[in-house]
Amino acid sequence: MAFPSTRMRRLRASASLRGLVRETDLRAGGLILPLFVVESDSEKGEIAAMPGVERLTVGEAVAEARSAAELGIAAVMLFGVPAEKDEQGSSAWDDEGAVQLATAAIKRELGELLVVTDVCLCEYTTHGHCGVVREDGGVDNDASLELLARTAVSHARAGADIVAPSDMMDGRVGTIRAELDADGFAEVPILAYSAKFASAFYGPFREAAGSAPAFGDRRSYQMDPANGREAVREALLDVQEGADMVMVKPALAYGDLIRAVKEATGMPVSAYNVSGEYAMVKAAAAAGYIDERATVLEILTSLRRAGADTIITYHAKDAARWLAEEI
Repeated sequence: MAFPSTRMRRLRASASLRGLVRETDLRAGGLILPLFVVESDSEKGEIAAMPGVERLTVGEAVAEARSAAELGIAAVMLFGVPAEKDEQGSSAWDDEGAVQLATAAIKRELGELLVVTDVCLCEYTTHGHCGVVREDGGVDNDASLELLARTAVSHARAGADIVAPSDMMDGRVGTIRAELDADGFAEVPILAYSAKFASAFYGPFREAAGSAPAFGDRRSYQMDPANGREAVREALLDVQEGADMVMVKPALAYGDLIRAVKEATGMPVSAYNVSGEYAMVKAAAAAGYIDERATVLEILTSLRRAGADTIITYHAKDAARWLAEEI
C-alpha cells in the first residue's frame, strides 16, 4: 500500500526498532587480524603508511594474538618478513622461519585462536614476484607450484589451522591440496585468494612486507580490475581444485564481486579489507574529515551485506572494541 498507509520510517524510530529489523550482522567472531612477523629484531617497528600497525617479533605477535583473542576475534593471519631473501624465496618454507615460529608459538599459547598463514613467495624473493622468475623476466607458473606447496606443508607442520595461497598461480590450489594430503594434513583447509586483483590499494602492504616487485608488475598473474565474470570463474576453478573457502581482494571497491562469488560458489567467502583501504580511512580520520569509528563499522558492515562471511582487516581490534561497546 502507498503512503500514507505505508511509512517506512516506522521501523527506524528508535535504536531498538532499528536493531530488531537489522538485516546484516557484524561481529568480532567474523573478523581476521593480519600480523606481520619478522625474523630479525632490526626489522621490527612501526609501518609509516599504516598507523597503528607494526612489524612484530614472534613474542610480540603472540601478545597481539592474545589481545585479539580476548576481544573475540576469530583468527590472525600471518605474513613473514624474512632476514634473508633469494631468487626462489627459500625462507618461505624454512621450518625456522618467522611464520612457522609464530604459528607454533601462538598455537601453544592460544590453542583456540585460529591461525591462518599467507602462502606466497613475494616477501621472500629478491625480485619481489610471487613465483619463480624465468631468464626472460616472466613468472614461471608451473615451476612455482612445488615451492608454494612446500611452503603450505611447512605452515601446516608448524600448526597452521588454515593455509591461504595468495600467489594467483594457475593450479596452485590443487597442487597444495595434493601435497597437504600426501603429508598427512588432509584436515587442513585452504582459503584461496581466488579473485585477487592487480590493485592500486596494495601500496602500504608492500612497505610493510618489503614485497614490492624489483621490476615490472604483477598484472600477468593478478586479475584485471575491469573483469567481473573472470573473478567468478577463478573462484569456481579453485573450488574444483579443493578450496574450502574463497576470497575476494581488495574488498571496498569489489562488493559486486563478493556478492557474485558468493552466489556462484555457495562457499564461505572472505573479503580482504586491504592496506590501502585502511590507510585512506586513517589519513582522513587524522585530518578530521571523517568519523573513524562510524566509517570503519559502515565499511565492514557493507562487506558483510555484500556476502562476505569473514573479513580480513587491520581495523579488527578497534572494530571488536566498538562492537562490544554497542552491546
